[in-house]
Amino acid sequence: MDYLDAIILGVIQGFTEFLPVSSSGHLEIGKAILGDTSVPEESLLFTVILHFATALSTLVVFRKDIIEIFSSIFKFQWNEETQFALKIILSMIPAVLIGLFFEEELESFFGGNIAFVGAMLIVTALLLWMADRSKNTGKPVTIKDAIIIGIAQALAMLPGISRSGATISTSVLLGNDKTKAARFSFLMVVPLIFGKIAKDLLSGEISMHNTHMGVMGVGFVAAFICGLIACTWMISLVKKSKLRYFSIYCVLIGVAAIITSFYS
Repeated sequence: MDYLDAIILGVIQGFTEFLPVSSSGHLEIGKAILGDTSVPEESLLFTVILHFATALSTLVVFRKDIIEIFSSIFKFQWNEETQFALKIILSMIPAVLIGLFFEEELESFFGGNIAFVGAMLIVTALLLWMADRSKNTGKPVTIKDAIIIGIAQALAMLPGISRSGATISTSVLLGNDKTKAARFSFLMVVPLIFGKIAKDLLSGEISMHNTHMGVMGVGFVAAFICGLIACTWMISLVKKSKLRYFSIYCVLIGVAAIITSFYS
């Protein structure tokens, strides 16, 4: 992997992690179009670095919220921030269970099945279209909502199902305020990402052999900067009900992926 490959993958990860278009789906489509000889399958270390970069960008954007949450937790008071933290924990459970017990089954979907990715992108488009037509409310995310949104996040582990698209759409369809839905969606994934990074580090699956740290660093910077832009932009778009444009985009890419699969 050279510097250009790292930048391209970093930009893709940075933008698509937050925009409701499926980062995993785009990476799978990108690898299929460019071919394994042009862009070899990124190492686990590089994948971890890219996800760490986008998780870090989330911490930067929501730094005030995160500080308030931790401050409230250590005060041992049952206030709004403490309740929010509990909802985040509950929302993680479905994805954790799927990741622990169905890891091999999930990996089987990441074998370049572009037709499947295309179909899942169309599912994402449908969710976004329905959420875009929903009226905005002032309703906060409840504990029940958090569990349902967590299930949506677990389903989004499939390539082509956008994590942010699925979680934000589900939250909005449950009647939650759109800005609060976006905030909850972006914060709920941060513990999962850091947990996955810790798991990979402790398991010894990450190899440092033949690692070009310059290439890794370039990918990290690209993903981090694009993540900052996409996260901030997405909050504004959800608030203004602009999800229909991403819905149309997902349909077009999904159909193109399905058609391409017949000729590959």
